[in-house]
This record gives sequence, structure tokens and C-alpha cells, in this order.
Amino acid sequence: MAIKKFLEAAKEWLGMRQPVHAPPDAQAKFLLKYGDLLIGTLSVQDGIWKFTYSEKFKEEEELRPLVEFPDINRTYERDELWQFFASRIPSTEQAEIEEILKREHIAEDDAVGLLKRFGKRTIANPFLLEAA
Repeated sequence: MAIKKFLEAAKEWLGMRQPVHAPPDAQAKFLLKYGDLLIGTLSVQDGIWKFTYSEKFKEEEELRPLVEFPDINRTYERDELWQFFASRIPSTEQAEIEEILKREHIAEDDAVGLLKRFGKRTIANPFLLEAA
């Protein structure tokens, strides 16, 4: 049990978040871009997140696949949002973020709404995430 607590504390210290799940009825689609190149599509339906690379990216020879998605021919699926995307959502415990959520009527646990509102850009990577 002590190891589990240590690992959870280490994840928090490293900036890794608690799992981000979408409500079962959520439906959304996001386009991940690098400049004009569509890297892939992130979608959520029935509580399942999916990521698929675009055909244009598959033809690309200079860019490498994202670390969390190494196989460019696979459609990735899971009920938890990958860290690559979850890191775009700021902590809802920040006063400024709380105010934005209140003003724009976004629930703290609305992963799709949070990603639409805050996920477009991040300092962690050069990719752009746009709601489709």
C-alpha cells in the first residue's frame, strides 16, 4: 500500500493528473495539427476516447509518431484521456480557472468542455488542438 501512495504522490509531483474521463453521453471531435498538417483526430463517444492518425501524417517522412501513440496505423481507444491531451487542461483549483468555469458555465468534471475551452495550445508541445 505504501508503494501505491508513493507512486500517486510521484505522479502528482511530476505534473501527471488524475484520470480524465468523459461523461458516458459526451460526443466530440478534435483535430490535432502541426502547422497546416493534420496529425490526427481525437474523438470521444459513449465515454470512449479514440485517437487516429490522418492519412497525410502517415505519408509524412520527417515527423515521428507521438510517444503515447507509436503505431501510426492503429486506432487507439480507452476510457481515460491520454496524458498528452489531459495535460492541456489546467487545474480547476486555480482561482482564475474557477472564475472562468463559473463565468462560462463549464463544469469542473466536463472533460470535453474543459478541453474545448483550454486545450487549443500548450507550452508542452507545438501542436494545436481544435474542436471540429
